[in-house]
Amino acid sequence: MIKVRHYTIAISIIIAMVCQIIPVPIQVDMYRPDWVLIVLAYWVMALPHRANVGVAFLSGLAMDILLGTALGVHSFALSVSIYVLAANYQRLRNYSVWQQAVIIGVVSGLYHSLLFWLLRLLTDVTFRFEELWPVFTSMALWPWMFWLLRKIRRQLRIA
Repeated sequence: MIKVRHYTIAISIIIAMVCQIIPVPIQVDMYRPDWVLIVLAYWVMALPHRANVGVAFLSGLAMDILLGTALGVHSFALSVSIYVLAANYQRLRNYSVWQQAVIIGVVSGLYHSLLFWLLRLLTDVTFRFEELWPVFTSMALWPWMFWLLRKIRRQLRIA
């Protein structure tokens, strides 16, 4: 019998990728939070021995394929962003959820900055301030994702 708890991290990342690519109206699309970054951030802070920069790199490659961007753009941006969290996970775990939300906003800003500059080097992309809305929506979504994923982790006794 397959135990779900062994695959919970992978399943949650796959669900986040589906949320990242699900079609929504164009008016809502610019506010779409960074689902994969949020889920990876939780798992890296909660279980750094099971989710790490390597998982972020592979998730980024999958995001590059799903979104049709140049191969390696999302993987590099996710890897750097998750590395910042993984290097400081012991300190970040002691902060309140609201303080963590601000840190997630800063990390999401780093992620979008890296994405912009990498795409700027590879293609002719121009900067628009509307591209920073996901930073704020990711920051607002963090407390609920934190509580949901923590509840799942505790119910399934994932360690």
